[in-house]
Amino acid sequence: MVGWGCPGGPVPRGGPHGAGCRWPWRLLLLAWLSLGCGIGTAQGPALGMPARVSKPPAPARPRRQPARGAWGPWGPWSSCSSSCGDGVALRTRRCLRSAEEEPCTGDPRQYRLCQLQGCPGGSVPFRAMQCSLYDNKPVLGTPARYRWVPFHGAPNVCDLNCLAMGHNFYYTFGRVLDGTRCGPDSPDLCVGGRCLSVGCDGILGSGARPDACGQCGGSHDTCLFVHRLFQGADASSGYFGYMNVTKIPAGATHIKVTDKSRNYLALMTSDGRYVLNGDWSIAWPGPYEVAGTRLHYTRTPDGTESLEAPGPTDEDLHVMVLLQEPNPGIEYEFWLPRGHPQPGRGNASPLRQPQPRGAGSPPPQEPPLTPAPAPLPQPGGSATEPPPRSPPGRSGAGAAAGRCGRCRPPKGRSQRIRHFCQSDFVFQGRILARRLVGQETRYEVEVKTPYRHRFPLVPREYVWVPNACGCPLLREGGEYLLMARRHVNYERTLNRILLQDDGYARPWTPREDRLVREAARHCPQPWPP
Repeated sequence: MVGWGCPGGPVPRGGPHGAGCRWPWRLLLLAWLSLGCGIGTAQGPALGMPARVSKPPAPARPRRQPARGAWGPWGPWSSCSSSCGDGVALRTRRCLRSAEEEPCTGDPRQYRLCQLQGCPGGSVPFRAMQCSLYDNKPVLGTPARYRWVPFHGAPNVCDLNCLAMGHNFYYTFGRVLDGTRCGPDSPDLCVGGRCLSVGCDGILGSGARPDACGQCGGSHDTCLFVHRLFQGADASSGYFGYMNVTKIPAGATHIKVTDKSRNYLALMTSDGRYVLNGDWSIAWPGPYEVAGTRLHYTRTPDGTESLEAPGPTDEDLHVMVLLQEPNPGIEYEFWLPRGHPQPGRGNASPLRQPQPRGAGSPPPQEPPLTPAPAPLPQPGGSATEPPPRSPPGRSGAGAAAGRCGRCRPPKGRSQRIRHFCQSDFVFQGRILARRLVGQETRYEVEVKTPYRHRFPLVPREYVWVPNACGCPLLREGGEYLLMARRHVNYERTLNRILLQDDGYARPWTPREDRLVREAARHCPQPWPP
Protein backbone atom coordinates (compact mmCIF):
# COMPACT_ATOMS: atom_id res chain seq x y z
CA MET A 1 0.00 0.00 0.00
CA VAL A 2 1.30 3.34 -0.90
CA GLY A 3 0.75 6.21 1.56
CA TRP A 4 2.51 9.53 2.30
CA GLY A 5 5.89 9.18 0.88
CA CYS A 6 9.38 10.42 1.54
CA PRO A 7 11.77 11.41 -1.16
CA GLY A 8 13.54 8.36 -2.58
CA GLY A 9 11.55 5.46 -0.95
CA PRO A 10 8.42 4.05 0.65
CA VAL A 11 6.94 5.15 3.89
CA PRO A 12 8.87 3.74 6.83
CA ARG A 13 7.24 1.77 9.66
CA GLY A 14 5.11 3.76 11.89
CA GLY A 15 3.09 5.65 9.23
CA PRO A 16 3.25 9.32 8.53
CA HIS A 17 3.50 10.34 12.24
CA GLY A 18 6.57 8.20 12.77
CA ALA A 19 9.98 9.52 13.48
CA GLY A 20 11.39 8.47 10.18
CA CYS A 21 9.68 11.14 7.95
CA ARG A 22 8.68 14.43 9.70
CA TRP A 23 9.54 17.16 7.24
CA PRO A 24 6.45 16.78 4.90
CA TRP A 25 4.21 17.53 7.88
CA ARG A 26 6.16 20.62 8.60
CA LEU A 27 5.61 21.79 5.03
CA LEU A 28 1.87 21.18 5.36
CA LEU A 29 1.76 23.14 8.64
CA LEU A 30 3.62 26.04 7.08
CA ALA A 31 1.26 26.10 4.09
CA TRP A 32 -1.80 26.03 6.36
CA LEU A 33 -0.50 28.94 8.41
CA SER A 34 0.31 30.91 5.27
CA LEU A 35 -3.20 30.50 3.90
CA GLY A 36 -4.99 31.16 7.18
CA CYS A 37 -3.00 34.02 8.61
CA GLY A 38 -1.22 35.54 5.63
CA ILE A 39 2.43 36.42 5.48
CA GLY A 40 3.57 39.87 6.58
CA THR A 41 6.66 41.60 7.66
CA ALA A 42 5.88 41.86 11.37
CA GLN A 43 6.34 38.96 13.83
CA GLY A 44 3.31 37.42 15.46
CA PRO A 45 3.22 38.12 19.13
CA ALA A 46 2.63 34.55 20.24
CA LEU A 47 4.01 32.24 17.60
CA GLY A 48 6.94 34.30 16.44
CA MET A 49 5.64 34.16 12.88
CA PRO A 50 5.21 37.01 10.41
CA ALA A 51 1.85 38.81 10.80
CA ARG A 52 -0.13 41.13 8.57
CA VAL A 53 -0.02 44.84 9.60
CA SER A 54 -3.36 46.70 9.40
CA LYS A 55 -3.47 50.16 7.78
CA PRO A 56 -3.84 53.20 10.10
CA PRO A 57 -7.32 54.76 10.12
CA ALA A 58 -7.83 57.86 7.99
CA PRO A 59 -7.69 61.14 10.02
CA ALA A 60 -11.06 62.59 10.91
CA ARG A 61 -11.97 65.82 9.21
CA PRO A 62 -12.06 68.82 11.61
CA ARG A 63 -15.54 69.84 12.53
CA ARG A 64 -16.34 73.26 11.21
CA GLN A 65 -17.08 75.75 13.96
CA PRO A 66 -20.14 77.84 13.31
CA ALA A 67 -19.48 81.57 12.92
CA ARG A 68 -20.60 84.06 15.51
CA GLY A 69 -22.82 87.01 14.90
CA ALA A 70 -21.65 90.60 14.96
CA TRP A 71 -22.91 93.43 17.12
CA GLY A 72 -24.70 96.31 15.54
CA PRO A 73 -24.13 99.94 16.55
CA TRP A 74 -25.12 101.20 19.99
CA GLY A 75 -28.44 102.93 20.23
CA PRO A 76 -28.99 106.32 21.86
CA TRP A 77 -28.76 106.80 25.62
CA SER A 78 -31.99 106.73 27.55
CA SER A 79 -33.05 109.45 29.93
CA CYS A 80 -31.53 109.41 33.44
CA SER A 81 -33.15 107.14 35.99
CA SER A 82 -33.25 109.97 38.51
CA SER A 83 -34.43 113.56 38.40
CA CYS A 84 -31.68 114.84 40.74
CA GLY A 85 -28.46 113.60 42.21
CA ASP A 86 -26.94 110.42 40.76
CA GLY A 87 -28.65 108.12 38.28
CA VAL A 88 -27.95 105.82 35.33
CA ALA A 89 -28.73 105.96 31.63
CA LEU A 90 -29.09 102.89 29.41
CA ARG A 91 -28.33 102.09 25.79
CA THR A 92 -28.62 98.80 23.91
CA ARG A 93 -27.36 97.08 20.76
CA ARG A 94 -28.54 94.13 18.67
CA CYS A 95 -26.70 90.98 17.69
CA LEU A 96 -26.85 90.54 13.90
CA ARG A 97 -26.66 86.81 13.03
CA SER A 98 -28.21 84.12 10.87
CA ALA A 99 -29.88 80.93 12.08
CA GLU A 100 -26.61 78.97 11.67
CA GLU A 101 -24.45 81.48 13.56
CA GLU A 102 -23.69 81.48 17.26
CA PRO A 103 -24.90 84.34 19.51
CA CYS A 104 -22.62 87.34 19.98
CA THR A 105 -20.32 87.49 22.98
CA GLY A 106 -20.68 90.46 25.30
CA ASP A 107 -23.43 92.44 26.94
CA PRO A 108 -26.23 93.93 24.85
CA ARG A 109 -26.78 96.64 27.50
CA GLN A 110 -24.50 99.38 28.73
CA TYR A 111 -25.02 101.77 31.63
CA ARG A 112 -23.35 105.07 32.34
CA LEU A 113 -23.44 107.43 35.28
CA CYS A 114 -25.46 110.59 34.85
CA GLN A 115 -24.87 113.22 37.50
CA LEU A 116 -27.56 115.85 37.72
CA GLN A 117 -27.87 118.86 39.95
CA GLY A 118 -28.12 118.08 43.64
CA CYS A 119 -31.45 117.24 45.16
CA PRO A 120 -33.13 119.99 47.21
CA GLY A 121 -32.52 120.07 50.92
CA GLY A 122 -34.77 117.75 52.88
CA SER A 123 -35.28 115.37 49.93
CA VAL A 124 -35.86 111.72 50.78
CA PRO A 125 -32.91 109.50 49.73
CA PHE A 126 -33.59 107.24 46.76
CA ARG A 127 -33.45 103.95 48.69
CA ALA A 128 -35.55 105.36 51.55
CA MET A 129 -38.14 106.49 49.02
CA GLN A 130 -38.38 102.95 47.63
CA CYS A 131 -38.90 101.48 51.12
CA SER A 132 -41.57 104.05 51.92
CA LEU A 133 -43.68 102.81 48.99
CA TYR A 134 -44.57 99.77 51.13
CA ASP A 135 -45.64 101.75 54.19
CA ASN A 136 -48.96 100.60 55.72
CA LYS A 137 -49.32 97.77 53.21
CA PRO A 138 -49.90 94.15 54.26
CA VAL A 139 -46.86 91.87 54.07
CA LEU A 140 -45.99 88.42 55.37
CA GLY A 141 -49.60 87.32 54.94
CA THR A 142 -50.77 89.16 58.06
CA PRO A 143 -53.01 92.20 58.44
CA ALA A 144 -50.25 94.05 60.35
CA ARG A 145 -49.10 97.35 58.94
CA TYR A 146 -45.53 98.71 59.20
CA ARG A 147 -43.45 101.68 58.23
CA TRP A 148 -40.18 100.82 56.48
CA VAL A 149 -36.71 102.36 56.42
CA PRO A 150 -33.57 101.13 54.60
CA PHE A 151 -31.61 98.32 56.21
CA HIS A 152 -27.91 98.10 55.20
CA GLY A 153 -26.87 94.94 57.06
CA ALA A 154 -28.22 92.36 54.59
CA PRO A 155 -25.85 90.26 52.43
CA ASN A 156 -27.04 91.49 49.02
CA VAL A 157 -26.66 95.25 48.93
CA CYS A 158 -28.69 95.55 45.74
CA ASP A 159 -31.83 94.02 47.26
CA LEU A 160 -34.44 96.39 48.64
CA ASN A 161 -33.92 95.41 52.29
CA CYS A 162 -36.18 97.45 54.56
CA LEU A 163 -36.38 97.45 58.36
CA ALA A 164 -39.74 97.66 60.09
CA MET A 165 -39.65 100.75 62.29
CA GLY A 166 -39.95 99.84 65.96
CA HIS A 167 -39.26 96.16 65.28
CA ASN A 168 -36.19 93.98 64.98
CA PHE A 169 -36.78 92.39 61.58
CA TYR A 170 -36.34 93.44 57.98
CA TYR A 171 -38.03 92.35 54.76
CA THR A 172 -36.68 92.10 51.20
CA PHE A 173 -38.98 93.62 48.59
CA GLY A 174 -37.05 92.37 45.54
CA ARG A 175 -34.35 94.46 43.89
CA VAL A 176 -33.69 98.15 44.20
CA LEU A 177 -34.24 100.37 41.19
CA ASP A 178 -31.32 100.91 38.82
CA GLY A 179 -29.14 103.81 39.90
CA THR A 180 -29.52 103.20 43.65
CA ARG A 181 -26.25 103.48 45.56
CA CYS A 182 -24.91 100.20 46.92
CA GLY A 183 -24.40 101.74 50.35
CA PRO A 184 -24.77 105.04 52.18
CA ASP A 185 -21.10 105.97 51.64
CA SER A 186 -20.41 103.93 48.49
CA PRO A 187 -19.76 105.52 45.08
CA ASP A 188 -20.91 102.33 43.34
CA LEU A 189 -24.41 101.89 41.91
CA CYS A 190 -26.83 98.97 41.61
CA VAL A 191 -27.84 97.95 38.10
CA GLY A 192 -29.86 94.81 37.40
CA GLY A 193 -29.31 93.56 40.94
CA ARG A 194 -25.51 93.89 40.67
CA CYS A 195 -23.27 96.43 42.41
CA LEU A 196 -21.11 98.01 39.70
CA SER A 197 -18.23 100.44 40.00
CA VAL A 198 -18.07 103.47 37.77
CA GLY A 199 -15.04 103.50 35.48
CA CYS A 200 -13.13 106.65 34.66
CA ASP A 201 -15.00 106.63 31.32
CA GLY A 202 -18.30 106.97 33.20
CA ILE A 203 -19.44 103.46 32.19
CA LEU A 204 -20.59 101.17 35.00
CA GLY A 205 -18.68 97.90 35.16
CA SER A 206 -16.17 98.86 32.45
CA GLY A 207 -13.23 98.54 34.83
CA ALA A 208 -11.51 101.50 33.16
CA ARG A 209 -9.05 103.21 35.51
CA PRO A 210 -6.80 106.22 35.03
CA ASP A 211 -3.12 105.46 34.81
CA ALA A 212 -0.46 107.32 36.74
CA CYS A 213 -0.49 110.03 34.08
CA GLY A 214 -4.20 110.67 34.59
CA GLN A 215 -5.14 109.18 31.21
CA CYS A 216 -8.29 107.05 31.40
CA GLY A 217 -7.38 103.52 30.38
CA GLY A 218 -3.81 104.57 29.57
CA SER A 219 -0.66 102.49 29.93
CA HIS A 220 1.66 104.98 31.73
CA ASP A 221 3.35 105.91 28.43
CA THR A 222 2.61 109.64 28.59
CA CYS A 223 4.47 110.34 31.85
CA LEU A 224 7.69 109.58 33.71
CA PHE A 225 8.25 108.01 37.13
CA VAL A 226 10.60 109.82 39.54
CA HIS A 227 11.82 107.71 42.45
CA ARG A 228 14.82 108.82 44.51
CA LEU A 229 16.41 108.65 47.95
CA PHE A 230 17.63 111.85 49.62
CA GLN A 231 20.56 111.19 51.96
CA GLY A 232 22.13 114.63 52.17
CA ALA A 233 22.95 116.26 55.49
CA ASP A 234 25.51 118.87 56.43
CA ALA A 235 27.46 117.56 59.39
CA SER A 236 28.77 121.05 60.14
CA SER A 237 25.25 122.15 61.01
CA GLY A 238 25.09 119.71 63.88
CA TYR A 239 22.18 117.86 62.19
CA PHE A 240 19.67 120.43 63.42
CA GLY A 241 17.41 122.79 61.51
CA TYR A 242 15.59 122.83 58.18
CA MET A 243 17.12 121.40 55.02
CA ASN A 244 15.78 121.17 51.49
CA VAL A 245 14.95 117.70 50.15
CA THR A 246 13.46 118.24 46.69
CA LYS A 247 11.05 120.28 44.61
CA ILE A 248 7.90 118.58 43.36
CA PRO A 249 6.93 120.40 40.15
CA ALA A 250 3.39 121.43 39.29
CA GLY A 251 1.48 118.69 37.50
CA ALA A 252 2.92 115.86 39.61
CA THR A 253 0.65 112.92 40.48
CA HIS A 254 0.77 109.97 42.89
CA ILE A 255 3.12 111.76 45.29
CA LYS A 256 4.60 109.82 48.20
CA VAL A 257 7.35 110.91 50.62
CA THR A 258 8.52 108.63 53.45
CA ASP A 259 10.87 109.29 56.37
CA LYS A 260 11.77 106.73 59.06
CA SER A 261 13.52 108.73 61.77
CA ARG A 262 12.94 111.24 64.57
CA ASN A 263 13.21 114.05 62.02
CA TYR A 264 10.12 115.85 60.75
CA LEU A 265 9.04 116.31 57.15
CA ALA A 266 8.06 119.87 56.22
CA LEU A 267 6.22 121.15 53.17
CA MET A 268 6.28 124.63 51.65
CA THR A 269 4.31 126.12 48.76
CA SER A 270 5.87 128.07 45.90
CA ASP A 271 5.15 131.41 47.62
CA GLY A 272 7.15 130.44 50.72
CA ARG A 273 4.15 129.53 52.89
CA TYR A 274 4.58 126.48 55.12
CA VAL A 275 1.85 123.86 54.92
CA LEU A 276 3.34 121.35 57.38
CA ASN A 277 5.79 121.54 60.27
CA GLY A 278 7.10 125.03 59.51
CA ASP A 279 8.52 127.66 61.84
CA TRP A 280 9.48 124.96 64.37
CA SER A 281 5.83 124.10 64.97
CA ILE A 282 4.79 120.48 64.44
CA ALA A 283 1.40 119.84 62.85
CA TRP A 284 -1.08 117.09 63.66
CA PRO A 285 -1.43 114.16 61.24
CA GLY A 286 -4.45 114.30 58.98
CA PRO A 287 -5.66 115.63 55.61
CA TYR A 288 -4.54 119.01 54.25
CA GLU A 289 -5.65 120.89 51.15
CA VAL A 290 -2.64 122.13 49.21
CA ALA A 291 -1.78 122.90 45.57
CA GLY A 292 -5.19 121.83 44.32
CA THR A 293 -5.05 118.35 45.83
CA ARG A 294 -5.63 116.66 49.17
CA LEU A 295 -2.50 115.71 51.09
CA HIS A 296 -2.58 112.97 53.75
CA TYR A 297 0.05 113.35 56.48
CA THR A 298 0.64 110.37 58.77
CA ARG A 299 3.04 109.89 61.68
CA THR A 300 3.32 106.65 63.67
CA PRO A 301 4.55 106.26 67.25
CA ASP A 302 7.91 104.92 66.05
CA GLY A 303 8.53 108.17 64.14
CA THR A 304 7.74 106.99 60.61
CA GLU A 305 6.20 109.80 58.56
CA SER A 306 4.60 109.85 55.13
CA LEU A 307 3.10 112.45 52.81
CA GLU A 308 0.75 111.17 50.12
CA ALA A 309 -1.28 113.09 47.54
CA PRO A 310 -3.05 111.89 44.39
CA GLY A 311 -2.45 115.12 42.45
CA PRO A 312 -2.15 116.64 39.99
CA THR A 313 -0.69 119.66 41.75
CA ASP A 314 -1.30 123.14 40.38
CA GLU A 315 1.90 124.70 41.80
CA ASP A 316 5.40 123.69 42.85
CA LEU A 317 5.81 122.15 46.29
CA HIS A 318 9.06 122.15 48.25
CA VAL A 319 9.76 119.19 50.53
CA MET A 320 12.05 119.96 53.47
CA VAL A 321 13.14 118.15 56.60
CA LEU A 322 13.50 119.50 60.13
CA LEU A 323 16.59 117.64 61.30
CA GLN A 324 16.77 116.39 64.87
CA GLU A 325 19.29 113.62 64.21
CA PRO A 326 21.44 112.40 61.30
CA ASN A 327 19.32 111.80 58.22
CA PRO A 328 19.02 108.05 57.45
CA GLY A 329 17.39 108.73 54.09
CA ILE A 330 14.13 110.19 52.80
CA GLU A 331 12.43 108.30 49.97
CA TYR A 332 10.19 110.17 47.57
CA GLU A 333 8.39 109.32 44.36
CA PHE A 334 5.91 110.90 41.96
CA TRP A 335 4.86 110.89 38.31
CA LEU A 336 5.43 113.78 35.88
CA PRO A 337 4.03 114.41 32.39
CA ARG A 338 6.49 113.35 29.71
CA GLY A 339 8.64 116.26 28.60
CA HIS A 340 8.36 117.99 31.97
CA PRO A 341 11.79 118.95 33.38
CA GLN A 342 12.72 116.52 36.11
CA PRO A 343 13.89 117.90 39.45
CA GLY A 344 17.54 117.42 40.20
CA ARG A 345 19.61 117.54 43.36
CA GLY A 346 20.52 121.13 42.56
CA ASN A 347 16.94 122.36 42.46
CA ALA A 348 16.67 124.75 45.37
CA SER A 349 13.49 125.64 47.14
CA PRO A 350 12.72 129.36 47.63
CA LEU A 351 14.37 129.26 51.06
CA ARG A 352 16.85 126.44 50.68
CA GLN A 353 19.30 126.45 53.54
CA PRO A 354 22.76 125.01 52.75
CA GLN A 355 23.30 125.23 56.50
CA PRO A 356 19.86 125.08 58.11
CA ARG A 357 18.67 128.15 59.97
CA GLY A 358 15.58 128.47 62.10
CA ALA A 359 13.86 130.21 64.97
CA GLY A 360 15.29 130.49 68.45
CA SER A 361 17.08 132.78 70.87
CA PRO A 362 20.41 134.61 70.63
CA PRO A 363 23.41 132.69 71.94
CA PRO A 364 24.05 133.01 75.67
CA GLN A 365 26.86 135.30 76.72
CA GLU A 366 28.46 132.48 78.70
CA PRO A 367 27.99 128.77 78.03
CA PRO A 368 26.02 126.97 80.75
CA LEU A 369 27.83 124.45 82.88
CA THR A 370 25.41 121.66 82.03
CA PRO A 371 23.75 122.30 78.68
CA ALA A 372 20.30 120.79 78.37
CA PRO A 373 19.40 118.98 75.15
CA ALA A 374 17.17 120.89 72.76
CA PRO A 375 13.56 119.82 73.28
CA LEU A 376 11.71 118.37 70.32
CA PRO A 377 8.87 120.35 68.77
CA GLN A 378 5.46 119.24 69.93
CA PRO A 379 2.13 119.60 68.19
CA GLY A 380 0.72 123.03 68.78
CA GLY A 381 4.07 124.48 69.92
CA SER A 382 5.61 127.52 68.32
CA ALA A 383 9.28 127.36 69.29
CA THR A 384 11.87 124.93 70.53
CA GLU A 385 13.66 127.17 73.05
CA PRO A 386 12.73 129.40 75.99
CA PRO A 387 11.88 133.06 75.28
CA PRO A 388 14.95 134.96 74.05
CA ARG A 389 17.14 136.93 76.40
CA SER A 390 16.36 140.61 76.15
CA PRO A 391 19.03 142.89 74.67
CA PRO A 392 20.94 145.18 77.03
CA GLY A 393 18.87 148.15 78.06
CA ARG A 394 15.60 146.62 76.83
CA SER A 395 13.56 144.19 78.89
CA GLY A 396 11.39 141.47 77.43
CA ALA A 397 8.41 142.67 79.45
CA GLY A 398 8.86 146.15 78.12
CA ALA A 399 9.03 144.91 74.57
CA ALA A 400 5.88 142.87 75.04
CA ALA A 401 4.07 145.84 76.53
CA GLY A 402 5.16 148.13 73.71
CA ARG A 403 7.75 150.10 75.77
CA CYS A 404 10.56 149.50 73.31
CA GLY A 405 12.02 152.96 73.22
CA ARG A 406 13.65 154.64 70.28
CA CYS A 407 15.66 152.81 67.66
CA ARG A 408 19.31 153.83 67.56
CA PRO A 409 20.70 153.00 64.12
CA PRO A 410 24.48 153.25 63.65
CA LYS A 411 25.70 156.32 61.84
CA GLY A 412 28.95 157.65 60.49
CA ARG A 413 31.91 156.31 58.60
CA SER A 414 33.55 154.58 61.56
CA GLN A 415 30.36 152.68 62.43
CA ARG A 416 29.98 151.57 58.82
CA ILE A 417 33.55 150.25 58.67
CA ARG A 418 33.28 148.52 62.06
CA HIS A 419 30.03 146.74 61.14
CA PHE A 420 31.32 145.79 57.71
CA CYS A 421 34.51 144.24 59.03
CA GLN A 422 32.81 142.38 61.90
CA SER A 423 29.81 141.04 59.94
CA ASP A 424 29.55 137.59 58.40
CA PHE A 425 27.02 138.75 55.79
CA VAL A 426 26.87 142.10 53.97
CA PHE A 427 24.35 142.32 51.14
CA GLN A 428 21.69 144.38 49.45
CA GLY A 429 18.26 142.83 50.07
CA ARG A 430 14.61 143.47 49.43
CA ILE A 431 12.15 142.77 52.27
CA LEU A 432 9.48 140.33 51.06
CA ALA A 433 7.62 139.56 54.30
CA ARG A 434 7.73 140.23 58.04
CA ARG A 435 6.48 137.93 60.78
CA LEU A 436 6.59 137.95 64.58
CA VAL A 437 7.74 134.64 66.07
CA GLY A 438 7.53 134.73 69.85
CA GLN A 439 9.54 137.78 70.93
CA GLU A 440 11.57 137.90 67.74
CA THR A 441 10.96 139.21 64.23
CA ARG A 442 11.66 137.17 61.13
CA TYR A 443 12.14 138.85 57.75
CA GLU A 444 12.03 137.03 54.45
CA VAL A 445 14.63 138.74 52.26
CA GLU A 446 15.50 138.52 48.59
CA VAL A 447 19.29 138.74 48.32
CA LYS A 448 20.11 141.01 45.39
CA THR A 449 23.79 142.03 45.70
CA PRO A 450 26.16 140.22 48.10
CA TYR A 451 29.20 142.30 49.11
CA ARG A 452 30.68 139.95 51.70
CA HIS A 453 29.64 136.53 53.00
CA ARG A 454 31.76 134.14 55.01
CA PHE A 455 29.11 131.46 54.59
CA PRO A 456 26.89 130.53 51.63
CA LEU A 457 24.02 132.81 50.66
CA VAL A 458 21.07 131.76 48.52
CA PRO A 459 18.69 134.05 46.59
CA ARG A 460 16.14 134.04 49.43
CA GLU A 461 17.01 133.99 53.11
CA TYR A 462 15.48 134.46 56.53
CA VAL A 463 16.97 137.29 58.60
CA TRP A 464 16.14 137.31 62.34
CA VAL A 465 15.99 140.31 64.66
CA PRO A 466 16.02 139.44 68.41
CA ASN A 467 13.13 141.77 69.34
CA ALA A 468 9.54 142.54 68.39
CA CYS A 469 9.94 146.32 68.53
CA GLY A 470 10.67 146.97 64.87
CA CYS A 471 14.30 147.94 65.40
CA PRO A 472 15.96 148.30 63.03
CA LEU A 473 13.05 149.62 60.99
CA LEU A 474 12.57 147.49 57.85
CA ARG A 475 9.49 147.97 55.69
CA GLU A 476 8.06 145.32 53.36
CA GLY A 477 8.99 146.04 49.76
CA GLY A 478 11.91 148.26 50.71
CA GLU A 479 15.54 147.63 49.72
CA TYR A 480 18.23 147.89 52.39
CA LEU A 481 21.92 147.43 52.91
CA LEU A 482 22.16 144.81 55.69
CA MET A 483 25.15 143.77 57.78
CA ALA A 484 24.45 140.68 59.90
CA ARG A 485 26.15 137.91 61.83
CA ARG A 486 25.85 134.17 61.69
CA HIS A 487 24.20 132.80 64.85
CA VAL A 488 24.80 129.22 66.02
CA ASN A 489 23.65 128.65 69.59
CA TYR A 490 25.52 126.62 72.18
CA GLU A 491 23.47 123.46 71.63
CA ARG A 492 23.96 123.86 67.85
CA THR A 493 20.22 123.58 67.30
CA LEU A 494 20.11 126.92 65.47
CA ASN A 495 22.04 128.21 62.49
CA ARG A 496 20.66 131.45 61.12
CA ILE A 497 21.35 135.01 59.97
CA LEU A 498 20.98 137.40 62.92
CA LEU A 499 20.62 141.17 62.61
CA GLN A 500 21.04 142.80 66.02
CA ASP A 501 18.57 145.52 67.01
CA ASP A 502 21.44 148.00 66.79
CA GLY A 503 22.78 146.39 63.59
CA TYR A 504 23.55 148.20 60.37
CA ALA A 505 20.44 148.40 58.19
CA ARG A 506 20.07 151.45 55.97
CA PRO A 507 17.95 152.06 52.86
CA TRP A 508 19.95 151.12 49.81
CA THR A 509 20.96 153.93 47.50
CA PRO A 510 23.73 154.29 44.92
CA ARG A 511 25.59 156.34 47.53
CA GLU A 512 25.37 153.49 50.08
CA ASP A 513 26.65 151.12 47.39
CA ARG A 514 29.69 153.34 46.87
CA LEU A 515 30.34 153.78 50.61
CA VAL A 516 30.14 150.09 51.41
CA ARG A 517 32.64 149.27 48.67
CA GLU A 518 35.00 151.84 50.15
CA ALA A 519 34.56 150.31 53.63
CA ALA A 520 35.79 146.97 52.30
CA ARG A 521 39.26 148.43 51.81
CA HIS A 522 39.61 149.21 55.53
CA CYS A 523 39.19 145.67 56.84
CA PRO A 524 42.52 144.13 57.90
CA GLN A 525 41.81 140.73 56.32
CA PRO A 526 39.11 140.92 53.67
CA TRP A 527 37.15 137.73 53.10
CA PRO A 528 36.67 136.36 49.63
CA PRO A 529 33.19 137.00 48.26
